[in-house]
Amino acid sequence: MNAVEIAGYGGPDVLRLVRRPVPAAGEGEVLIRVAASGINRPDILQRLGRYAPPPGASDIPGLEVAGVIEGGDLVALDASGLKVGDRVCALVAGGGYAEYCVAPVGQCLPVPAGLSDVEAAGLPETAFTVWSNVFDRAALQPGETILIHGGTSGIGVTAIQFAKAKGATVWVTVGSDDKARACLALGADQAINYRSTDFVEEVKRLSNGTGVNVILDMVAGDYVARNVSCLADDGRSVIIAVQGGVNAGFDAGLVLRKRLTVTGSTLRPRSVGFKTRIARELTRQIWPLYESGAIKPVVHAVLPAAQAEQAHALMESGQHVGKIVLDWTA
Repeated sequence: MNAVEIAGYGGPDVLRLVRRPVPAAGEGEVLIRVAASGINRPDILQRLGRYAPPPGASDIPGLEVAGVIEGGDLVALDASGLKVGDRVCALVAGGGYAEYCVAPVGQCLPVPAGLSDVEAAGLPETAFTVWSNVFDRAALQPGETILIHGGTSGIGVTAIQFAKAKGATVWVTVGSDDKARACLALGADQAINYRSTDFVEEVKRLSNGTGVNVILDMVAGDYVARNVSCLADDGRSVIIAVQGGVNAGFDAGLVLRKRLTVTGSTLRPRSVGFKTRIARELTRQIWPLYESGAIKPVVHAVLPAAQAEQAHALMESGQHVGKIVLDWTA
């Protein structure tokens, strides 16, 4: 099969289109003939040598795919309600940048009716991450307000739509007025350009000094202290990435007085059972919203798989709104 491998740690030019053996599905797994692969920030970190695959995972990058089930554990497939020939999208721990990919049956979801493989390929990583962190860890409730940093990222556009669909008020931070308009068009109630406005002061102004209930933070670093200042009593801030660095100092007194929760998680090393439970919740609560058109995939760019280098360069430029996807049928 064709696959994209990381020839050595470095810039996008270390990505190489190579020939690799087709992987074999084991117990509880399926083999997917991949039509499209989603690009995610962890892929960039893996290419830079900062995010090693978990033990047993493929060294090929890629955490989400869409395509057709070619075979695998038929007993597990039957128990899941899926079958050979079904179109699925799947969350994987690696190996997604390839024409064939192995995935645990429990981490496969049917492609929502009406969506293309390209659209579906950009769903799993962000959908699993947002559900796990915003609704499980942070327990966002209808009527609460959430602040989402990086509103136009793949995570951001997904979180905006999920939170609005579940009855929350959504505020985001972005790096330009164009990105602010894009988030408002997706349903965000407020979009704060952090380059021209202090988001802490703007949150205080918009909330009349009360603050927000939940923050989804992919920055960390000095944002942690600023987030603590933005939270309402009993507020929850969830860190899902550390683009601003791992060192953070904050006012612990505020955490005590306002009864705050500052938490975080990484999804990739979690168990198949953990991810399977998320998949079931997505199938029950979110997939019908895609099928009805109430929420929509946001795909910024689709590139042939052979142009993975350009796809990574685009993601690192920060100019995208939504997902970047590799097409294996082009």
